[in-house]
Amino acid sequence: MKILAIILFLTMYILMTVFMNRRIWIVLATALIFIVSGILPLGSILSAINWNVLLMIGGTMVLVDFFIQSRMPNLIADWLLDKAKNVMWVIIFMSLFSGFISAFVDNVATVLMVAPVGIAVCRKLKISPIPMILSIAVSSNLQGAATLVGDTTSIMLGAYAKMDFLAFFWMEGKPGIFFAVELGALATVPVMMILFRGFRQTVKAESRTRVEDKFPTIMLILVVLLLIGASFIPGKPETTNGMICCAIAAVTAVYEAWKSRGSGSTMHALKSVDYETLILLLGLFLVIQGITEAGVIHDVAGAIASVGGRNMFLLYTIIVWGSVAASAFIDNIPYVATMLPVIRGITAALGVEPYLLYFGLLTGATLGGNLTPIGASANITATGLLKKEGYEITFADFAKIGIPFTLIAVLTGYLFIWFVWS
Repeated sequence: MKILAIILFLTMYILMTVFMNRRIWIVLATALIFIVSGILPLGSILSAINWNVLLMIGGTMVLVDFFIQSRMPNLIADWLLDKAKNVMWVIIFMSLFSGFISAFVDNVATVLMVAPVGIAVCRKLKISPIPMILSIAVSSNLQGAATLVGDTTSIMLGAYAKMDFLAFFWMEGKPGIFFAVELGALATVPVMMILFRGFRQTVKAESRTRVEDKFPTIMLILVVLLLIGASFIPGKPETTNGMICCAIAAVTAVYEAWKSRGSGSTMHALKSVDYETLILLLGLFLVIQGITEAGVIHDVAGAIASVGGRNMFLLYTIIVWGSVAASAFIDNIPYVATMLPVIRGITAALGVEPYLLYFGLLTGATLGGNLTPIGASANITATGLLKKEGYEITFADFAKIGIPFTLIAVLTGYLFIWFVWS
């Protein structure tokens, strides 16, 4: 079964690379084969699906459509155009802005909130939104590891290692992973300056957009605050974040329907949900659970740990860069869940503290998804938004931004963590 699971998984990725416009059917067909063949047991289907992510995406998509209809993204775009010297700096500002938000809010929600602003900017400038939206996505993935509440993997590490919110900033008299991530984010600025050096067109808002309905913006801010607050609640249901997004979206929909009777804004928002992205994610959840059930992820974790032996630098290096490679193709949540006890066992046998390897694992596993357009939910969401705008994204398109961005950010964090925590 394990060999078959690996063959099916690799075949799926190859076909998705070649036939990007058929990726939904490829993923669903692979998931169906996993179920029919018994690789994914019937009893594991419902638990394999991350309902929290799907609910969060669906609810936020509805809320973001009201946000777009209010023209608030256009107003923010006007402000950015006034502050930036040229298009290159607009892209950089948007990337850093999305990264900052993502340190406290889920990556997917961040992309859904910030991308409409980026698209509005690009429309005003009459340029392709591809570089900006992809930069927003990869920046969101990067900053998710900065705090305890920024990403599911961060929450998992905090719970497993009994780390609180402040431990990500300062721990045992040393700077925490927050500073490694932020240095990595700063290191990406020169990379973006090189990648987007051709975008030197001067920018300026010709007129200031008028926003009359601020309720969607208030609701969007409320979602951010509630998501941050919910992250501190111990033992909360797994679908808490998703229910928050859906509840706020429902309140906004009811208010807008009452406020603008007959305008069709509520129906437009409901139709705006990108069902293709939701179905693609659902299929990927099933496939990832299938290879997890087959023991593939466990074997990957074991191989990474065994090659390092007792050489701490080699072990650290393998865990960081091995996690980058693994997370480019598999969900980092089951991977991190598998690696945490492996690292604890290794460090206990060596008689050393596990934090160096814990932080290395989180750095590599969180950023590795930026290597491919389907390596992280935020990337899938971003490419789905671009497709709705009429832009098909290939692996090559994504790699031009994702690979250099990932390599410099990981390298910076890798060096910082080693010199501080070794």
